[in-house]
Order: sequence, then C-alpha cells, then structure tokens
Amino acid sequence: MTGTKRDGIAIDLQALLASRDARAARRASCLAKRRQPTITLTLVMPGPVKDSPLIRTIAEVARHETLAMLARRGWGYDIHFNTDLPTGPESLYQVDGDAALLKRALVALEDNHPLGRLWDLDVHDADGQALSRSSVGDPPRRCLVCDADARACGRSRTHALDELWSKIETLYDQWLGQANPD
Repeated sequence: MTGTKRDGIAIDLQALLASRDARAARRASCLAKRRQPTITLTLVMPGPVKDSPLIRTIAEVARHETLAMLARRGWGYDIHFNTDLPTGPESLYQVDGDAALLKRALVALEDNHPLGRLWDLDVHDADGQALSRSSVGDPPRRCLVCDADARACGRSRTHALDELWSKIETLYDQWLGQANPD
C-alpha cells in the first residue's frame, strides 16, 4: 500500500484506545464547564493508518460542512478542540441548540454529503448522554461496501482492508470530481 492515498504512519491499538480515552475526557471537561450539546467529529478510517493527507482533507471537508450547517440553522457554537493527531483528526464543538435536532441534522449530513459516510459526527446531550441514530428515529449506518449494517460487517471483518480503502478512494475521487468539475 505504498505510493497511494493510504500512505501514513500505522498506529497500534494501545494508541487508539488512549486517544479514545483522551477524547472522552476532553468532552467531559467541556460538559462540566458548560452543559450544552457536544459534537465530537472523527472519521471512519479502517486499518492502522489514521492520519494522511487524504484523511486530513476529508476531515477538513467534514469540519467545514458541519460548521456551515450550524451557521445555516443559526446555532451558535464554540470550538474546543480541532486538530489532526496521529490517531486521526478530531474536533469538539459545543452547540446552542437541541441535542436531538442537532443529531438529526448531523445524520442528514452523514447520509447526504458525498464524503459523509466517512464522517463520524457524534452528539452528546447536555448531560453527557450519547445520542444514537436510532434515538432520533434513523436506521443504523450501512456498510461502506455492501448494504448490510456497518457494525455487523465491521465486527465480522466481512470486507478486506484493501476493499474498504478502495471504496474510500472511490468516494473521495467522486467528490473531488464534483468539487472540481473542470
């Protein structure tokens, strides 16, 4: 996988778990200071490489589209964390708005943007409770490759890493073609 859009430094499971714990601690700290719905923006990137130029571009699009949606809806927000880490891009926003309406709007972004399937836009309410897709009446995410439930495919490792990355690259190339039609 050298010389492709997948190039980057592989991280191990310990680093990934430590990153998840740090993300949860940052969110808890924000919620302790101000009880408002919180968006945690990360990406869906299979395999050990979580940071690369391609991944950073996808994250920048996710950040831009998320903040544009908040502005369109008139929801004020504060950016508490916004960086690219070896374990992947992360952003943390607190929003003046209803958590369920926020989750529905973010699900719509994930479902309707050409790169949205690669985004993980989580919402926690003012009490720190995570809102799932089902909690706002939406079905679970579909697999990147097939139409099955994404979690089921992920748990069973139904698809090879190369197959998943091929789909990611295709989604990116299609979006790039739409964004730059020349």
